[in-house]
Amino acid sequence: MRSTLTKISLLLLLIEGALPASAAAPAINPGSLQVSPATITYPAHLGDTLSTIAEQLTSNRNNWVQLAKLNHIQNDRTIPVGTAILIPVSLLPDEPASAQIIALSGSVDAVDADGRALTVALGAALAEGAVIQTGSNSFLSLALPDASHIAVPSNSQVKLSKLRTARYTHSPRTEITLMNGRVESKVSPLEKNKGRFEVRSPLAVAGVRGTDFRVDLVGDRVMTEVLSGGVAVAKIKQPAALTLHPGQGNVTDAKGVGKAVALLAAPRFTGHPELQERPILRFSVEPVAGARRYRAQIATDMDARNILSEIDSDSTDIKVSGLDDGAYFVRVTALDQLGLQGIPHIAAFKLKARPEPPFSIEPKTKSRSEHVLFGWTEAANAQSYHLQVATDADFSNVVIDQAELAAPQFTADQLAPGNYFWRVATIIKQQAGPNQGPYSDPQAFSLLPALKLPKIADAIDGDLSFRWPAEADQKFVVEIGRDTGFSSLLLTQQTATPEITIPRPPSGTYFIRVKAIDADGYVGPFSAAQKVTIGSHWVTSDGTSLQNTGGSTQAEF
Repeated sequence: MRSTLTKISLLLLLIEGALPASAAAPAINPGSLQVSPATITYPAHLGDTLSTIAEQLTSNRNNWVQLAKLNHIQNDRTIPVGTAILIPVSLLPDEPASAQIIALSGSVDAVDADGRALTVALGAALAEGAVIQTGSNSFLSLALPDASHIAVPSNSQVKLSKLRTARYTHSPRTEITLMNGRVESKVSPLEKNKGRFEVRSPLAVAGVRGTDFRVDLVGDRVMTEVLSGGVAVAKIKQPAALTLHPGQGNVTDAKGVGKAVALLAAPRFTGHPELQERPILRFSVEPVAGARRYRAQIATDMDARNILSEIDSDSTDIKVSGLDDGAYFVRVTALDQLGLQGIPHIAAFKLKARPEPPFSIEPKTKSRSEHVLFGWTEAANAQSYHLQVATDADFSNVVIDQAELAAPQFTADQLAPGNYFWRVATIIKQQAGPNQGPYSDPQAFSLLPALKLPKIADAIDGDLSFRWPAEADQKFVVEIGRDTGFSSLLLTQQTATPEITIPRPPSGTYFIRVKAIDADGYVGPFSAAQKVTIGSHWVTSDGTSLQNTGGSTQAEF
């Protein structure tokens, strides 16, 4: 009997649901709803029926059948006032949403669903149906209403195929179509609000419930990589064939959904990348086993939402250019033989490359001068220069520190022989005060003892001979001048030996100097000039030197 009555009640309920709503039924007041992430709860009012509730809250009158089953209501006519009617998010109607541009660099174009060009600027909102195209070394990041983020790297094209949220709960319903290139998604957890997020491509669909993952379309291959959460991968219009877990990726092609493989480990930097002092940034990583190449992205934030530059390198040395001085983050990954991108390593760094240092001129590798001249090119807009000389390449033992040199040179006196390193920086004047740029690369040089001539005695008789200390395989240039400036030369001569003998010159005062040419081709400076006086030479009438006081004599000058 009870079974029969139940059937009759259900029949009446079905009949009632098919009838139009009572004209006296009150309109739903959204303020009376209790909203949770995955459901809403409506307290029944006088005159409410499941049909009117379904029509007003789900936009579909026929949903009253599911509400009846879910809420265990067998008699729609006798819903007590205040009864809590639970409505799942799956029955709630969609409402349009939008994606906001939060980061932008390079050349990015977008058109709406009708093909009309859209304004691409920070803060602009893109609606469902928009197609985005990024150019070379160009990037775009979008924020969704649920705080999920979508990054579109360079040379990529995506379509915002579905941008909607459920009414009242705002549960997201997002579908991104990858038409070319790559898309990176960081999706807020969807388990509680029963939201949906899918990335579709011509071959595969990746559905998630909250995760950090990447999808790359290259020719007829779709590569999916998961960093956190889980991603269900399926061929188009087929059930999910594979679930990728954190640290896994796969390749889907025309043959099917490829198996899950472990992503390569995050590369480790070598050296000290945290400070970059040249316009061309250099990052070096330790080799990762199985890596085919490496990819580096430069961003202004740790989450790499505002990407400014991207570079792929076949070696472990990565170079990036085109950035202004400032604070950045570098994200580097290793790509395996399949082309799957591995786990990223992210590090902060500072770029301070301006004003750029001048080019070094002298000294080169060595010097023999008692007064060492340091010279460099003149930098544009330079207010002054900062010169440092040290005995070590790390400049922990600085022996010369000249911080405000107006001219692009400096002469150091009394620098002891030894091995040294020197560098120079440019200082420019700015409104906030002097701004010193990075130092030039350290230049090593050896300061060798200067060539010194031994004391030469004044000569009265015979040829003029003198010698000097020498090193192995040196050659020399000897000059004898009539004045201290050597503007009038009596002799200039090259010799392979550290000595010279010349016929006795006419009496008078002369100046002698020597410079050495080392075996490696280095030409040293002239030695300090020495003065020599050539006296009168007395001879006999037959031209021989005077031997005694007898006979006829004459003086030779």
